[in-house]
Amino acid sequence: MNDSNTPIAVLGAGSWGTALAISLSRNGEETLLWGRDNVQITTFESVRCNTRYLPDVSFPESLRLSSDLQQTVKQAGHIIVVVPSHGFRGILEIIKPYISDSQKIAWATKGFEAGSGKLLHQVAGDVFGADRSFAVISGPTFAKEVAKGLPTAVTVASNDQDFANYLARRLHTETFRIYTSDDVVGVEVGGAVKNVLAIAAGISDGLSYGANARAALITRALAEIMRLGSDLGA
Repeated sequence: MNDSNTPIAVLGAGSWGTALAISLSRNGEETLLWGRDNVQITTFESVRCNTRYLPDVSFPESLRLSSDLQQTVKQAGHIIVVVPSHGFRGILEIIKPYISDSQKIAWATKGFEAGSGKLLHQVAGDVFGADRSFAVISGPTFAKEVAKGLPTAVTVASNDQDFANYLARRLHTETFRIYTSDDVVGVEVGGAVKNVLAIAAGISDGLSYGANARAALITRALAEIMRLGSDLGA
């Protein structure tokens, strides 16, 4: 894959989308961040930070913002979708007419599709066809820490190893470590189900059950996640 300085567009100006856009642009390469609220995006651009979610982190110079979805998609080399899972299919259907054959799609959205229960790569296959290159970005991440440059590791899983390697190169910084994988199902299941584990761990802590209980909960939950992933084809 040509690793030229083509912009990557991040669709979704929430906390996680903004953090990823900041991390991408820290390498000095042009990054486009799209948000649907024109007033909000204009404010973000004028003060050069996401005043709603990440007010303490300034935007790098190479980060550009827009509320024009069509123009953002057309200007980008590749796309990273970072919208809530309930809006994932909708945003793919909206951008489909503007996507060229050479553009590839990744997402950092976590979860299953509401109603159908489909994994997000299955949703992407419904919209764009199963032959298109795609990737999922997932891991144990707090957006604020990524935006501040604190040490973080994520996995990029793809049906196209060249695309996974390309995203890894573009995302990698001194504090943001990217691993690659071809296990799309495993990464998607882990990214979604770990939120259930997080809630359970919070309940355990709230009940003052202690570190032993938390460790047992996490260990057994990881085993359950692996069994679920295996049953789903991971």
